[in-house]
Amino acid sequence: MSIAMIAHLTAFVLYLAFMVYIGLRYMKKNNSSEDFFLGGRQVGPWMTALSAEASDMSGWLLMGLPGVAYLTGLKEAFWTAVGLEIGTYLNWFFVAKRLRNYSESCGNAITIPEFLTNRFKDKSHTISFISVIFILIFFTIYTASGFVACGQLINSVFGVPYVAAVIIGIAVILAYTMAGGFAAVCATDFIQGTLMFLALVVTTVIMVIILGGPVEATGKVASFGHQFLNPFVDDGTGFGAMSIISALGWGLGYFGMPHILVRFMGVTSDKDIPLSRRIAMIWVTIAFIGALMIGVLAKSYLTVPLAAGKQETVIIATIKQMYPAFIGGIFLCAILAAAMSTADSQLLVAASAFSEDFVTTILKRKLSQKQMVVISRITVLAIAFIAFLISLNQHSTIFKLVSYAWAGFGATFGPLILLALFWRGATNKGAIAGIIAGGITVIVWHQLHGGIFDMYEIIPGFFMCLLFAVLFSVTDKNKNPEMLAEFDAYSAAVKQ
Repeated sequence: MSIAMIAHLTAFVLYLAFMVYIGLRYMKKNNSSEDFFLGGRQVGPWMTALSAEASDMSGWLLMGLPGVAYLTGLKEAFWTAVGLEIGTYLNWFFVAKRLRNYSESCGNAITIPEFLTNRFKDKSHTISFISVIFILIFFTIYTASGFVACGQLINSVFGVPYVAAVIIGIAVILAYTMAGGFAAVCATDFIQGTLMFLALVVTTVIMVIILGGPVEATGKVASFGHQFLNPFVDDGTGFGAMSIISALGWGLGYFGMPHILVRFMGVTSDKDIPLSRRIAMIWVTIAFIGALMIGVLAKSYLTVPLAAGKQETVIIATIKQMYPAFIGGIFLCAILAAAMSTADSQLLVAASAFSEDFVTTILKRKLSQKQMVVISRITVLAIAFIAFLISLNQHSTIFKLVSYAWAGFGATFGPLILLALFWRGATNKGAIAGIIAGGITVIVWHQLHGGIFDMYEIIPGFFMCLLFAVLFSVTDKNKNPEMLAEFDAYSAAVKQ
């Protein structure tokens, strides 16, 4: 084993051990399901902001997005980042405060399916049942993308066989997620978000300096084609208006992401939301710039071009070439942090959906709080195993896995969250129809290709969910008086 390999390994071991230590620190604080899934609603503004963004961006930010920029330039990657930037702001501005308050007043709901069930007074628990199905489907795919990122990283750095590399990443994620729950996930995500931010900023600055400054670096990258730095150019590859609309459509996904929405529900007070929003927007803006610049600048910076199909390892190759071994190892941990910070959140939310919304609500099992935590931990294991099986396909790209799952959540829950928070007339039947229409549209549209079907499935899925939810609500004559009175009380409280 070389000295560089030993240095990288030392950095990884120290980092991973620290993550597990945090999980163990929080283990004794989980006395109830609210503690395990929402940290007792006592998460501060800084941790809420960085945890939300770290769990949002995943390995997609440090591997998927730079990989697309390296392969095709700014055209697709830029518009995707713009869509996500807009979606991030709108989600924090319109949803965060209202969801924090309404979820607590709706029977102290601690999961998104529970909130929707309580909001629409669904006595049949149909909303919970359908929601759990879609959450398990799309979160398993999403979690698999994090496992793929872990596997690609450990395989590239240490030469460990891909499957063994995935298992190592999964083992660490499971260790602190199952032990510490939401509070541990938020604490680790805070650290991981900080590390991701530093890695992107420092690496970008050094690349620009090494390439001779902004002007010289721009000229060198432009030599690979005008599309690399000009997102407005259609270079004949078919990236036109529909592709731009599809890329911008990523922003719609934010309104329906359970692992992001629960961060809003867990914040200590709605008065912390404005500060959290400012922190989050600064973080995400700078992080996007760094990820895009690393992808395009690497075309000139890397002394050995990446092999076909290896574009998502561009930041790994850049860090290995740029830094001394131990420092490089620390920054490579940022990639691991990106993958872990999303996978842990997704496992936790999927587990909460199963234990709280299926076992307790649908099966009507009366279990103690400690039994609920145990079931949740078992669920985490089961979902991780299925995600592991999906991640065994080494040809899966992080970008494609994330885009499919992102569309699923955005179209299934996004319109419903907005209607639940802003429209008094939304009803139980409308919610059920919307969830089914959005989820099915995404699944079917994803299988079709050519013409209009080349549009990103989140767009038709989102609007089908919205259309069906509104139509069924308008035609529903059985408005629940209790639901209307509760909405009126919530609306009055928000306006104060």
